Amino acid sequence: MRALRILAGPAALRHLRDHGLRPDHVGAVPGAAGGPKALVLNALDRLIFGCWLAGGSQPVHLAGASIGAWRLACACLPDPQAALAELAHDYVHETYGEPDAVRRPSSARVSATFRAQLARQFGGREAQVLAHPRLRLHVFASRGRSVLLAGRGRLRTAAGCLGAFGANLVSRRAMGGWFERVVFSDPRDPLPWSLGDYPTHRVALGPDNLAESILASCSIPFWLDPVCDIRGAPPGAYWDGGLTDYHLHLDYASMPADASAPLVLYPHFQPEVVPGWLDKGLRRRHRATPALDNLVLLVPASEWIRTLPGGRIPDRGDFAAWRGDAAGRMAAWRRVVAEGERLAEAFDAIASRPGGVQAEPLV
Repeated sequence: MRALRILAGPAALRHLRDHGLRPDHVGAVPGAAGGPKALVLNALDRLIFGCWLAGGSQPVHLAGASIGAWRLACACLPDPQAALAELAHDYVHETYGEPDAVRRPSSARVSATFRAQLARQFGGREAQVLAHPRLRLHVFASRGRSVLLAGRGRLRTAAGCLGAFGANLVSRRAMGGWFERVVFSDPRDPLPWSLGDYPTHRVALGPDNLAESILASCSIPFWLDPVCDIRGAPPGAYWDGGLTDYHLHLDYASMPADASAPLVLYPHFQPEVVPGWLDKGLRRRHRATPALDNLVLLVPASEWIRTLPGGRIPDRGDFAAWRGDAAGRMAAWRRVVAEGERLAEAFDAIASRPGGVQAEPLV
């Protein structure tokens, strides 16, 4: 049974056919928003960042939104395998001190719990993340530009999100009047691609704003509170990076033509790269574009997904589906993480094979 699919844009298809896939071919790795969906990628992440990429010597830019930012920050720690395993453990076993059967936890409690997780994992180690000799971290967040999105409050947040939804129906750029993309970026090297597709502000990522930027990037409206007035960034309320960049459909093809590492390697949980969270229902925006010309997408095969609990990749709805049975949810998610080893094994077999690599066209 096939576990892993490889999909690629036109330039990436030619490269894989002619040169194969090697660690020194990769110039960037994105990490999508998606909450529990990322659990299927944990073993693959541990292999790529803990072993495989170590075979190269070039800088690699890591662009992450929401849980993707958390994953990629873990990859920058001195022991990425241990850090990524800790992330999976924390996510699987997260609880908020309120009975599952009674009600959903408050956004303030979820924010406080996650802030404590980040402090345990990164507290006192922020400089290590930002001093990695090869990896360059870029954390994507969304700053509320309307007064409705400038702070806490369920009704005002709902009204602001409704306004952003309507603007996004017109165009993604129009949504920029409601949410601005803010990239907290490793200052050692500039991003290797253009961000002119959407209103964007860049902020230097440093030890004093690393944890807050990751928390902001994961702050899903109604689930968490926004993070306000992050050090070094424009004043305001910062929300989940997936609102503006759900799957980071960025202009990767604008990387310099003479780049020594021309490929973007993307471990992902689905075969489409959806631009923003509000684009999930807009199928016309799910298609591949020329911006993904040099993208290599690693995706679980549908036949492998059917072997998972419930025959599907976990998602945030599992918290409600398993309400009253947190132990059952945790057991199912632990199995997903364990089964993900098959994705890592499949990638290792493909990437260690001499010669060219066959891939499917990205559509």
